[in-house]
Amino acid sequence: MTKFFITSTGTGIGKTLVTTSLCWQLRQSGENVTALKPIISGYDAADMSNDSAQILQSCGIEPSAAEQERISPWRYKAPLAPNMAAAREGNPVDLAALVAFCKSQTAEMLLVEGVGGIMAPLNAQHTVLDWMSALNWPVLLVAGSYLGAISHTLSADEVLRAKNLPIRAVIVSESRDSGVSLADTVDTLKKFLPRAIPVVELPVLNTKEALWKDAPPLSWLCQNL
Repeated sequence: MTKFFITSTGTGIGKTLVTTSLCWQLRQSGENVTALKPIISGYDAADMSNDSAQILQSCGIEPSAAEQERISPWRYKAPLAPNMAAAREGNPVDLAALVAFCKSQTAEMLLVEGVGGIMAPLNAQHTVLDWMSALNWPVLLVAGSYLGAISHTLSADEVLRAKNLPIRAVIVSESRDSGVSLADTVDTLKKFLPRAIPVVELPVLNTKEALWKDAPPLSWLCQNL
C-alpha cells in the first residue's frame, strides 16, 4: 500500500487541485486510488464544489451526502481552523481517532489531504504537523507563487525535515494575480531546497468544471518509487 499526505504552506493554496489531479491521473493509468479529506471547514453539503465533493468526483464517485461523510468525518460549516470551528459547532478533532481513521483504509494507493497549512491547529493541543508525524507518510507539499511564498515554502521544508517527514515533492500551484512569476518561484526554490526534492509547476487552470482533468502530469510523483 502506497500512502501520501498532501499538505500546504497555508490555506487556499491548491491542495485540493493537486489531490483531484492525482486521483484523476492515477485512475486513468489504472491505479486503484483512494483519497480522503478527513477534516473540512467551510463545508456545505449542497455545494458540489466543496473539497470533499470534488475529490469524490475526481475518483469517479457520486458525491452523495453519505460519501462525503465517509471521506470527511470531521465537517464544519464555519470557514475557520478546525479548533475554532469545533469550539462553535462541537465534534472536536481527536488526534488518535483521526490517525486511526487514516490507517484503517485499504487501497493500493491512499492520498490523505490535510486542512489548512502544516501548522494549522486541529484542537487545543495538536496541529496538522502532529497528524503528519503520527502517520509518518511521504509528504506532497503544495506551495503558491505569491510574494512571500518562497519564504513560506522554505520554512515549511525546515519544519518537515526537523520532524523527519520525507518530502516527496513540492508542487508550486500558481497564485492568481500574483506579480511573481511561477517560473521564477520554481527556479528559486530549486536553488534552496535539497536537490532530491522535485519542484513541479502547476499553472493556473481556467477550465470552468473538473479542473483536475486539465492539470499537467503529476501522477509520476506517486509512481516509480
